[in-house]
Amino acid sequence: MFQLEEKIWITAFAIIPIMGLVFMLFTIWKSKRQKKFAEARLLDKLSPNRSLFKSILKFMALAFAIAFIIIALINPKIGTKLETVRSEGIDIVFAVDVSKSMLAEDIAPNRLEKSRQLVSQIINSLVSDRIGIIAYAGKAFPQLPITTDYAAGKLFLQGLNTDMISSQGTAISEAIELSRGYFSDSGQTNKVLIIISDGEDHGEISAAEAANKAVNDGIKIITIGVGDVKGGPIPIKRNGVVLNYKTDQNGETVITKLDEENLKAIAASGNGIYLNGRNTASVVESLKEVFDNIEKTEFESQQVADFKDQFQWFLGIGFALLFIDIFLLERKTAWLRKLNLFNENI
Repeated sequence: MFQLEEKIWITAFAIIPIMGLVFMLFTIWKSKRQKKFAEARLLDKLSPNRSLFKSILKFMALAFAIAFIIIALINPKIGTKLETVRSEGIDIVFAVDVSKSMLAEDIAPNRLEKSRQLVSQIINSLVSDRIGIIAYAGKAFPQLPITTDYAAGKLFLQGLNTDMISSQGTAISEAIELSRGYFSDSGQTNKVLIIISDGEDHGEISAAEAANKAVNDGIKIITIGVGDVKGGPIPIKRNGVVLNYKTDQNGETVITKLDEENLKAIAASGNGIYLNGRNTASVVESLKEVFDNIEKTEFESQQVADFKDQFQWFLGIGFALLFIDIFLLERKTAWLRKLNLFNENI
């Protein structure tokens, strides 16, 4: 099997025909100038060692040197053997609160950005587990289906914002219900739902009740609280500048607080644990212990080729040809006179 690692360098081959055209035009120009300078017989006497063949040979050495160096940059690889790779892990879905209360800055830089940091660091600590992402406010919406593509997970994570869901409020039960569908095609893989929120819940259905149903489906629920129990106002910004703070119907500034008791109740109903998200490292370490104690399931097995780099051979040939080009003279030498290519000695 064969593959090219850096295909973008293929376009660099265009330089070789351009070099050929320039060399040809220069050779024609030089020949015309020489004819104007003197007749052919007189020119042979003035410059008996000039050789068109050596000029072409030098150009060919340079052109092939550049071609081999370009191939080295492309880095062709050859698959030497097939290996079977088996992945074992658990399915983890992150349900991230994107309601307006997550803009409160009682935890730096704000609750939503702290949530992104937490999820990103948790993903960094995973090895072969599968992940999914749900965003919720008044309603819950799927963002990333179950996947092993952690880079895609981080990309979708950065796209989370408080304007992506028009239905405001916080309905944690909606996120829990949606997660049950996320896991439906996952077979016997152990399932974990991680809810990152400030704990405020305005859903019509009790989140604890929804958690009980999720447990019956084999889902463990872990809750992470972001914010401060003392609370803070919700800033209204434009271009990063605070214009005002959100107010209620009476014109009073709304103070949103971290509701740890609600998050603890949801975790207890979901057969999981509650973690305060203020210290990211502590959260990641605690979750690592939890995940290590959950039985892993083999959910992916595939054959992959073990590819080995081949660029070094082409690089070596390329530099060798450059070395030859540097020390190759354009004038005739003894061996070239004996060959008498192009009847140059006549």
